[in-house]
Amino acid sequence: MKKKTQLRFNELAPDVDLQNTQGESVRLADFWAGRPLLLAFTRHFGCTQCKEMLDEISAGQEKIRQAGLEIVVITQGTYQEAAEFCAHFAPGLTCLADPERKAYQAYRLERGTVFQTLINPRVWRAVSNSSRTKGYKVEPPPTGQDAMQLAGTFIISTAGRIELPYYYDDIADHPPLDLLLKGALSTDWSKPFEGPLGPAHN
Repeated sequence: MKKKTQLRFNELAPDVDLQNTQGESVRLADFWAGRPLLLAFTRHFGCTQCKEMLDEISAGQEKIRQAGLEIVVITQGTYQEAAEFCAHFAPGLTCLADPERKAYQAYRLERGTVFQTLINPRVWRAVSNSSRTKGYKVEPPPTGQDAMQLAGTFIISTAGRIELPYYYDDIADHPPLDLLLKGALSTDWSKPFEGPLGPAHN
């Protein structure tokens, strides 16, 4: 993706109307109204790297919330599909359904190239590692989900501004939990963000 098309630091975060896993209409802005939001986009439900990313967020969700952030995961599935998928791979996390990919488009998450999604040694190694260590199998996307869709992770302030935009270079490029725990989560998001990620100061 060309960087000029990406959302940048301090830009207004798009507010999109989606569905929760009960089929109820919700707006993204409601989730960052009370506390900063860690917003994670998945790819399709057959993606091994998405499952690994959700594993890491699920395992670290207590620390993430202790750091003052809310967590929301956006999926390509219908609300029924998202409910089933997230119950298995994202327990305890708030998942939203975006089968029309409205939020993906609003956050400028593009379709990847063949190199970004398939013909890439780094992707092969990551998929092989997920299969070996987690038992995840490479599976085709469910009907209606786009196998070429790239993902991303954002932190949004209570003022509704992008504080941390993270766009994937390829499908194996999700931010490691260490980055969140040692960088984003050690930053005081209750105050205006003006400098590099790092330990919060009173």
